[in-house]
Amino acid sequence: MNQVIEQLKERKSVRVFTDRQITPEEVSVILEAAVNAPTAGNQQLYTIINVTDKELKEKLAESCDNQPFIATAPLVLIFCADCRKWYNAFLEYSCEPRKPGAGDLLLAVSDANIAAQNAVVAAQSLGIGSCYIGDIMENAETQRELLSLPEYVFPAAMLVFGYPTAGQLERKKPERCEMKHIVHENAYRDMDKEELKEMLAYKAGIKGFEEWLKAFCDRKYNSDFSREMTRSVEVFLEDFNA
Repeated sequence: MNQVIEQLKERKSVRVFTDRQITPEEVSVILEAAVNAPTAGNQQLYTIINVTDKELKEKLAESCDNQPFIATAPLVLIFCADCRKWYNAFLEYSCEPRKPGAGDLLLAVSDANIAAQNAVVAAQSLGIGSCYIGDIMENAETQRELLSLPEYVFPAAMLVFGYPTAGQLERKKPERCEMKHIVHENAYRDMDKEELKEMLAYKAGIKGFEEWLKAFCDRKYNSDFSREMTRSVEVFLEDFNA
């Protein structure tokens, strides 16, 4: 198995970093990898915000579910789905564009996340750990103000990077579902009750499966955070439904 495949399989989220700083050259390599990611129509429908201001990092850490390691991360990148820059170019040069819609947003989110994953892979190849911060989609009004996000720009993904501590390197990567449940051939198929249990049962550990699943549903899917994230995304969607 080649080195790239090994690194993809070994990569796991890192939330504790050493004091070692990421050099400007390493930051440049990570960003170069990001902007060379596959992109719809070669449009690069994203803007990357490199957060270097300490106070802003602290505010992001607070607004993203109070996660202090965000504030101490050597590198913080926010990948924004950007439907604005092309729209503005069309307006400036009298192309008479329609307003961006939900389809444009989904395409831009896809572009942004592909670029983000390229950054993750590049960092991993340099021995630099990373962690996605999904909470960036929560608290829409706060994030818009903190990042000066205008209409048609959505914070699709946030990544923090740093050199992992020994403990993080030694920590076991969480197990994934078996491929037979994830990869369907030629068409989608609904899984029945028993296959759904087979797919997820390993996550339950020593708990009974039904007890674990209900607790997980309450902690994640039905949580206040999840409901707030849905509300905040709907706020952004108003831009695209106007």
